[in-house]
Amino acid sequence: MADAIRVLLVDDHQVVRRGLRTFLEVQDDIEVVGEAADGAEGVARAEELRPDVVLMDVKMPGTDGIDALRRLRELDNPARVLIVTSFTEQRTVVPALRAGAAGYVYKDVDPDALAGAIRSVHAGHILLQPEVAGALLSQEEANSPQSRGGSLTEREREVLGLIADGRSNREIARALVLSEKTVKTHVSNILMKLDLADRTQAALWAVRHGVTG
Repeated sequence: MADAIRVLLVDDHQVVRRGLRTFLEVQDDIEVVGEAADGAEGVARAEELRPDVVLMDVKMPGTDGIDALRRLRELDNPARVLIVTSFTEQRTVVPALRAGAAGYVYKDVDPDALAGAIRSVHAGHILLQPEVAGALLSQEEANSPQSRGGSLTEREREVLGLIADGRSNREIARALVLSEKTVKTHVSNILMKLDLADRTQAALWAVRHGVTG
């Protein structure tokens, strides 16, 4: 499985890790490369194994999933993190996404949908279950009226559409024939004009308001 998506499982319940491994190991394009029982161990294993995708629980003893996400971002670890949890409260969802999660699904997700979610975040997309996206979009709409989009330049709207498609700054620069530094400036301007905290919120705003790449 030379081209398989390499996955690390981080959850404090062994039965959950075992269930995830059992299902994922029958997928032709997914390989489970390791497990961890808490956030600190998850960060260490992610640095050691360099997986493509990390399946991370939120609530764990010691270092929780959100702290682990922040640590991975500080270390510039390239793994895409998909939160898989039973916690549905918005006060848990929002911090996880702001900390760098590429997706958020619940543990009762259909197994085939979970495999699809892993493939999606590995491909660079932001993946949220409908009820999660709906809650976040409602919050975003209350805080960022659509009228703010009128202050974006045509180039900024192009960049925003590509952010919504899950493109990195390097990919956006290549698509628009710009330098990465210029793209970073556009992204900063977009976040400032729309009063958004990060790329995840920008992508959600773009989807909600029909801005596509």
